[in-house]
Amino acid sequence: MSRSLFLVIAWGLLSVSPSWALWEAGAARVDITPEAAVMLSGYASRTEPFEKVLQPLQASALALRWFEDPVQVLVTVDNCAVPASLRERVLDRLEKAGHKLEDTQLALHSSHTHCAPMLRDALPMMYGRRLTPEEQAGVDAYTALLEERLVQVVEQALAEMAPAKLAWEQGKVSFANNRRENKGGEIVLGSAPKGPTDHALPVLRVTDAGGRVKALYCSYACHCTTLALNAIHGDWAGSARQRLQAAYPEAVALVAIGCGGDQNPNPRRELEYVEAHGNSLAKEVQRVASGTMKELAGPIFTGAAVAELPFVPREAAEWEELTRSTNRYEAFRAEHFAALLKQGEPIPAALRYPVQAWAFGGGLLMLQLPGEVVVDYGLRFKKHYGPEVTWVNGYTNGVPCYIASQRLLGEGGYEVDSSMRYYGQPNRFADGVEERIARAVEDAIPASWREQRAKSK
Repeated sequence: MSRSLFLVIAWGLLSVSPSWALWEAGAARVDITPEAAVMLSGYASRTEPFEKVLQPLQASALALRWFEDPVQVLVTVDNCAVPASLRERVLDRLEKAGHKLEDTQLALHSSHTHCAPMLRDALPMMYGRRLTPEEQAGVDAYTALLEERLVQVVEQALAEMAPAKLAWEQGKVSFANNRRENKGGEIVLGSAPKGPTDHALPVLRVTDAGGRVKALYCSYACHCTTLALNAIHGDWAGSARQRLQAAYPEAVALVAIGCGGDQNPNPRRELEYVEAHGNSLAKEVQRVASGTMKELAGPIFTGAAVAELPFVPREAAEWEELTRSTNRYEAFRAEHFAALLKQGEPIPAALRYPVQAWAFGGGLLMLQLPGEVVVDYGLRFKKHYGPEVTWVNGYTNGVPCYIASQRLLGEGGYEVDSSMRYYGQPNRFADGVEERIARAVEDAIPASWREQRAKSK
């Protein structure tokens, strides 16, 4: 039977019985807890390798395929910031192992826990100094270990492919709190209860041919910054994952982050709070997954586009002056860029920003955005494309810096300015980057999804 005839028959059956599907899915998980001393990422105040392991870290993979279409792979990683360079090496190694995945076929999510190892090429200027040879060796060794484990977990998920059904629905949890507090006209990191938030909790459920839950995938727009200990822990995302896998022992749980760049968990800083947040999210996922959900039909249409996000430029004299700053983080960054100029090398004028769009039949639209994307983007894209069908993830396929909206650029504050020091970016973004990203998202959305969506209305 030809593929086109098969799909005609399949779509006919789906119109009669939505429970019938052509999906295959495979899921796997692997331990990524560090095996040797290593510095942690996320907070510059920690000056020694981690002291203990409070919770094991995990990477999880979910492979999806509709009939004979290319496989799509979702990966979640308990880490602050998996860089794009590591993801590229994983793709290269998978290809050499016989699993060629195009760039649009892999969505890799960082959980952004601040209690996980530092990685090479991620937050490179976080400590405001060069790492010692011993510290760098620890970072390099863990980066190599994580690369190996990510290849392993994707291969395991691909090996587990079997008939499946997919469904999704949205729940709600409320521990995310806008942190951009206005104190006398100055934006500081604090608490802004009246600021914008996104408490939606989208959930994807994958069941096997017998109806048993095979995987649960969700994301929530909130930082994983409940804890600030010098210890290994997955924060609320790790706690939620553990609880879900305890409730569904044969399933793999994947917990990602939405557009939570300016959102903090509330309350925080105590172990009891991280457990409470993880428990509330896991319970809501269980409630949603055990209820009526919208079944998903394929195929998965994919698209990608790249936006160029310009930085506000700085002259050579300004860089030279900043090398004498009393702020060691500012001075360290300035020394780097001043040295580039002296060597005749250009300072980056813009950030290359690739976006992905995955669209399931004429239903769910999943947008994948790199970086610490602030909540304005999630709210904007849901409003524009429809909150009932739109799922927006941040921290995906790389974490180059905060991605501020036009509103935040006008207000200033940590996400706009000082955070760029730790990421090693030359300056804040210029006005207009929000519209550049919106145009890239529009370009990335597959025309096939728009056509199917129009037919389903």
